[in-house]
Amino acid sequence: MDAKLLDILVCPLCKSPLIYRKNEQELICRADRLAFKIADGIPVMLADEARKLSPEEAEAL
Repeated sequence: MDAKLLDILVCPLCKSPLIYRKNEQELICRADRLAFKIADGIPVMLADEARKLSPEEAEAL
Protein backbone atom coordinates (compact mmCIF):
# COMPACT_ATOMS: atom_id res chain seq x y z
CA MET A 1 0.00 0.00 0.00
CA ASP A 2 1.41 3.36 -1.01
CA ALA A 3 2.42 5.53 1.97
CA LYS A 4 1.20 8.71 0.27
CA LEU A 5 -2.22 7.17 -0.27
CA LEU A 6 -2.38 6.09 3.38
CA ASP A 7 -1.65 9.67 4.43
CA ILE A 8 -4.67 11.08 2.62
CA LEU A 9 -7.23 8.31 3.11
CA VAL A 10 -9.86 8.88 5.80
CA CYS A 11 -13.05 7.13 6.82
CA PRO A 12 -15.76 7.94 4.26
CA LEU A 13 -18.34 8.24 7.04
CA CYS A 14 -16.72 10.31 9.79
CA LYS A 15 -13.48 11.52 8.12
CA SER A 16 -11.34 10.04 10.92
CA PRO A 17 -7.82 8.77 10.15
CA LEU A 18 -7.54 5.08 9.34
CA ILE A 19 -5.27 2.38 10.75
CA TYR A 20 -3.56 0.19 8.16
CA ARG A 21 -3.41 -3.50 9.08
CA LYS A 22 -0.99 -4.94 6.55
CA ASN A 23 -1.40 -8.65 7.40
CA GLU A 24 -5.19 -8.45 7.27
CA GLN A 25 -5.20 -6.09 4.25
CA GLU A 26 -7.68 -3.76 5.96
CA LEU A 27 -8.05 -0.12 6.86
CA ILE A 28 -9.65 0.35 10.27
CA CYS A 29 -11.80 3.24 11.49
CA ARG A 30 -11.73 3.25 15.29
CA ALA A 31 -14.54 5.80 15.60
CA ASP A 32 -17.06 3.84 13.53
CA ARG A 33 -15.61 0.41 14.38
CA LEU A 34 -15.40 -0.57 10.72
CA ALA A 35 -12.79 -2.43 8.66
CA PHE A 36 -12.48 -1.56 4.98
CA LYS A 37 -10.88 -4.33 2.92
CA ILE A 38 -8.08 -3.81 0.45
CA ALA A 39 -8.66 -5.87 -2.69
CA ASP A 40 -5.78 -6.23 -5.16
CA GLY A 41 -4.06 -3.21 -3.62
CA ILE A 42 -7.16 -0.99 -3.90
CA PRO A 43 -9.03 0.11 -0.76
CA VAL A 44 -12.75 -0.57 -0.93
CA MET A 45 -14.07 2.51 0.87
CA LEU A 46 -17.78 1.69 0.73
CA ALA A 47 -19.69 1.58 4.01
CA ASP A 48 -21.90 -1.23 2.69
CA GLU A 49 -18.81 -3.35 2.01
CA ALA A 50 -17.10 -2.65 5.36
CA ARG A 51 -16.85 -5.27 8.08
CA LYS A 52 -18.06 -4.35 11.56
CA LEU A 53 -15.44 -4.85 14.25
CA SER A 54 -16.30 -6.91 17.29
CA PRO A 55 -16.04 -5.13 20.66
CA GLU A 56 -12.89 -7.17 21.40
CA GLU A 57 -11.25 -6.12 18.12
CA ALA A 58 -12.11 -2.47 18.70
CA GLU A 59 -10.65 -2.51 22.21
CA ALA A 60 -7.44 -4.14 21.00
CA LEU A 61 -6.67 -1.20 18.69
